[in-house]
Amino acid sequence: MNTKYAIGVDYGTESGRAVLVSLENGKEIADHITPYKHVVIDEKLPESDINLDYEWALQHPQDYLEVLQQSIPVILEKSGVHPDNIIGLGIDFTACTMLPLDKNREPLSNNPSLKDNPHSWVKLWKHHAAQDEANQINAIAEQRGEHFLQRYGGKISSEWMIAKIWQILNEAPEIYEEADLFVEATDWVISKLTGSLVRNSCTAGYKSIWHKKDGYPSKEFFRALDPRLEDLVDTKLRGEVVSIGTKAGELTEEMAKLIGLNAGMAIAVGNVDAHVSVPAMGVTQPGKLVLTMGTSICALLLGDEEKEVEGMCGVVEDGIIPGFFGYEAGQSAVGDIFAWYVDQAVPEYVKHSAVEDGMNIHSWLEKKASDYKPGETGLLALDWWNGNRSVLVDTDLSGMMLGMTLQTKPEEIYRALLESTAFGTRRIIDTFTNNGLEVNEIYVCGGLPHKNKLLLQIYADVSNRVIKIADSFHTPALGAAMFGAVSAGAANGGFDTIHEATKKMARIKEEVIVPIPENVIIYEKLYQEYVLLHDYFGCGENHVMKRLRAIRVNAI
Repeated sequence: MNTKYAIGVDYGTESGRAVLVSLENGKEIADHITPYKHVVIDEKLPESDINLDYEWALQHPQDYLEVLQQSIPVILEKSGVHPDNIIGLGIDFTACTMLPLDKNREPLSNNPSLKDNPHSWVKLWKHHAAQDEANQINAIAEQRGEHFLQRYGGKISSEWMIAKIWQILNEAPEIYEEADLFVEATDWVISKLTGSLVRNSCTAGYKSIWHKKDGYPSKEFFRALDPRLEDLVDTKLRGEVVSIGTKAGELTEEMAKLIGLNAGMAIAVGNVDAHVSVPAMGVTQPGKLVLTMGTSICALLLGDEEKEVEGMCGVVEDGIIPGFFGYEAGQSAVGDIFAWYVDQAVPEYVKHSAVEDGMNIHSWLEKKASDYKPGETGLLALDWWNGNRSVLVDTDLSGMMLGMTLQTKPEEIYRALLESTAFGTRRIIDTFTNNGLEVNEIYVCGGLPHKNKLLLQIYADVSNRVIKIADSFHTPALGAAMFGAVSAGAANGGFDTIHEATKKMARIKEEVIVPIPENVIIYEKLYQEYVLLHDYFGCGENHVMKRLRAIRVNAI
């Protein structure tokens, strides 16, 4: 009767998931997924049929609110838990997923006079059309000797806030002028729940070049980018930056009626999907690399001090766990690569064989690929189907497969793609360790670890490290719920710190994946070949991928 609960809402790339969690042991009591009605908008704008350019990825803000309105009532009904016993709610989100707001804090895409302009919509994390702006940001920051650049591995990504804002200014100045604020989607959703808008320190630090001690870059830097950006921080990026793990506000009467919870309930400051997974797996100390494995991979590591690491997405003090420096790196496509292959490239006989064997295509290919030993396929791939996030930070790079013959089978290609993503992760691990950050073991969560055992064994063998697996199928939502419980505080049945929440609610499986010594030896040889290709095509010796992209753009 005295059990208290929290809700975590995990906003992914294609859907949102609400999970009701017990504060006693972190067990999920009920969950519900709401697919986004508009999914990823990357070809045409809704209703208007306006074509989008290459590398665009947008979303509809209403889809986010429908997750709250549809999924939360369902989990309440399924669980039978009374709202009086639910003390807090937290959300996590993809990032940088940003949108322009008007003076009423409403998305510009809701305005009938602006909705036909693509720049008025939410720009999803994997919107890469601001690469030109990112290149200029990096060049100017390097010329000026801006110290902040090294906190982001030497490059600011096209996926992040400033590059996306500058693209809007360059291509749609009328939208830039109309925007009262540019915000992360996670902060906007929190504002709809609480009635007030605050910026969370996690996305501000990792995605908006904000620093706990130094703040944003100087006006002089923004003026050097573009005189029109000089006052960006004071105007369209204004607003309090609030630490994660604190309370953003309380649930409004209006939203309480819509979603079936009690008004006044604690709402946590917004957070990032990968980052909330760290405490949800019990990781609160350095030396443990957390990989959130889904459409992409986010690699997260804690450190005792701030170090400069090539190609990292950022290092932020208190960015993941208070009291530590949180390091982020990642890969722009992992599950997306496997999905591309299954959807676009496997022959019909594979699809028929999978149906006959009562399996989905991924499972069928995984089973067949498991029959091969490391190196037996003779194939080697670069995992850049959606560019490279770490350590090269270059979205203009593309995928490559080497070693195919007339005898190459679909399952061999599939295995080579799995291996390529493991090599990409190993490159990130090596970069961390070469800069004095220990990586002693790996923790994994997300959809892929629960679906593909071959993938996990390959990662263990390539990295030569033990892998531990999340016990929850909804690790980000669990982490978000933990922060929701912290926002409520111990006085209300929650926790005063994320460390306290972790002790009771974090969950990992007893099963571990151990490297196979003979596989480690072979994969070390293959990895060295991967590094040669990685550096040859990614570090400037051969820009053929960029030249092909330029030819393609000019041909369209």
